[in-house]
Amino acid sequence: MITRQRLAAGACALFAALAAGIAVPASAVADETTALAPKVDLVLDVSGSMRARDIDGQSRMAAAKQAFNEVLDATPEEVQLGIRTLGANYPGDDRKEGCKDTAQLYPVGPLDRVEAKTAVATLTPTGWTPIGPALLKAATDLDGGEGTKRIVLISDGEDTCAPLDPCVVAREIAAKGIGLTIDTLGLVPNTKMRQQLSCIAEATGGTYTSVEHTDELADKVNQLVVRAADPVVTPVAVEGAAGCTNAPAVKSGLYTDREEFGRQRWYRVDVLPGQELRASVSVAADRAVNPDYGVLLRAVTTHGREIVRGEGNGTGRTDVISTGLRYAKAEADDEDKPAAETVCLQVTNSFSAASGVKSAPGLPLELTVDVVDGPSQASDVASFGLGRGWWLLGTLVLVGFLTGVLWGWISRWRVAVWRTN
Repeated sequence: MITRQRLAAGACALFAALAAGIAVPASAVADETTALAPKVDLVLDVSGSMRARDIDGQSRMAAAKQAFNEVLDATPEEVQLGIRTLGANYPGDDRKEGCKDTAQLYPVGPLDRVEAKTAVATLTPTGWTPIGPALLKAATDLDGGEGTKRIVLISDGEDTCAPLDPCVVAREIAAKGIGLTIDTLGLVPNTKMRQQLSCIAEATGGTYTSVEHTDELADKVNQLVVRAADPVVTPVAVEGAAGCTNAPAVKSGLYTDREEFGRQRWYRVDVLPGQELRASVSVAADRAVNPDYGVLLRAVTTHGREIVRGEGNGTGRTDVISTGLRYAKAEADDEDKPAAETVCLQVTNSFSAASGVKSAPGLPLELTVDVVDGPSQASDVASFGLGRGWWLLGTLVLVGFLTGVLWGWISRWRVAVWRTN
């Protein structure tokens, strides 16, 4: 009897230990999943102008509600979604109070579709259009976690709460390096609104879309929400130096920085023999700039000798300009102790500020670095970055030489015939 009791007690203790052991990892996995979950904050303009009835025969507010209901039904389970409003609560004429009117309608987190739809149904077009303050609050809504963070702003007019310029707010958010993207959608747009919403989106690498129908609005918002669930590489904020000596060391990855007009940024990358460095840089004109600008990316040795370069030029017709380079390091003769070469990457821009435009903060810069196994003929690429372009260069030289010889022979023959006649 005693033996049976001991066996039963031992079995219970073993079961409890196993249960405890299983519970802890499950909790840890749940916490990790939550930390990596993508987050989306839908920011909806509920100002008085949303009463206008010019979208498919209904008001802008009714169209937005219908679109939101469709989006909430289609939101992936892994996405943590929230809803913030601007201009939904203060109906008065006090501008100071009206510019504080932004509130979290539904907190960012696991989605309860019924609760979220009920909250959206209560909205009535009311007040002002404080886009800048709403974006600042929305960025706070998305604090924490390492997953994708996206704000989707839907508005039918430009901000009415200057001098807090929403473009400046978007640039400040981008400068924090938290990997937050702002996408904007304009309902029945006008020129001023389109310019402002485009500026907000471009400052964070987002998109601007003009929508004039309910189904377009639902499709676009749903597309942006679903996109947030796609795995993406989160950029790492880095501060380049003014010279190679003090430049930060970077590895394969995606980096963000800021570069002032006409300045340089330097970074260092270690490349082993037999590896190839692939680097690209994009600089965004997130404010009014003078036409005719460019960006230069150079790979330089620590002694200042240029290895290879990439250049890109613009004429004011694009908001982002990019260029890239490749450098393959040849295999080492001594395979026992392959020495890494430190390559200095220099980024230079020739943007200049338009009249009255602030130069700070610097222009958004995105640097992609990839160090991979090099090609079999690394020496060709290492020389001047031409790679297989040597074949084309050699062919052109040969064709040019043969053409010159042939043309010379024909010319001499024609002269000889002319003299004979």
